[in-house]
Amino acid sequence: EHLTLIAFSSENWKRPREEISMLMTLFLEALQREVDELHQNNVRLGFIGARDTLRPELQEMMLAAEAQTGTNTGLDLRVAIAYGGRWDLLGAVRQLAARAAAGEIQPDAIDEAELAGALELAGVPDPDLLIRTGGERRISNFLLWNLAYAELWFCDVLWPDFEKSHFDEALAFFARRERRYGFTGDQVKAVNS
Repeated sequence: EHLTLIAFSSENWKRPREEISMLMTLFLEALQREVDELHQNNVRLGFIGARDTLRPELQEMMLAAEAQTGTNTGLDLRVAIAYGGRWDLLGAVRQLAARAAAGEIQPDAIDEAELAGALELAGVPDPDLLIRTGGERRISNFLLWNLAYAELWFCDVLWPDFEKSHFDEALAFFARRERRYGFTGDQVKAVNS
């Protein structure tokens, strides 16, 4: 029901200016090319990240895409652009601190649910599976809070070469995992029987 993709991280701003420009142009072109098809397939498209750091034309196209697909009821697709997990957590903490300073919430009332509700993916279930392509074996500052109990699957294939067979392999890996959330295997078996 939910899929979040990383298109451009907050750390990617450190890359050469020409590369950033090319990546933003590619993203803009992909958005122009894909939104109608996503809409026809009942996909709701949304974006997470520091939009104010993006070119105005890209921000406008993102808003238009969200408006066009906003009432769709199929897959909820989020694209992370200019996103970083630490940036997300810092923004959530600042938001909660401002609410506490304004007297809207007591500091001791801030719990995991309050913090999760202030993050970019508020209201979206935590991911069950992270698929990391390109041979890297890290999460690279992506959804730091949300990935706490996600299963992590890594593959050496670059994203443009990622095919259905690779996805099937990731799903098979996930199917073999025992999701315990801190419990023992015996406890999980007892609850599921």
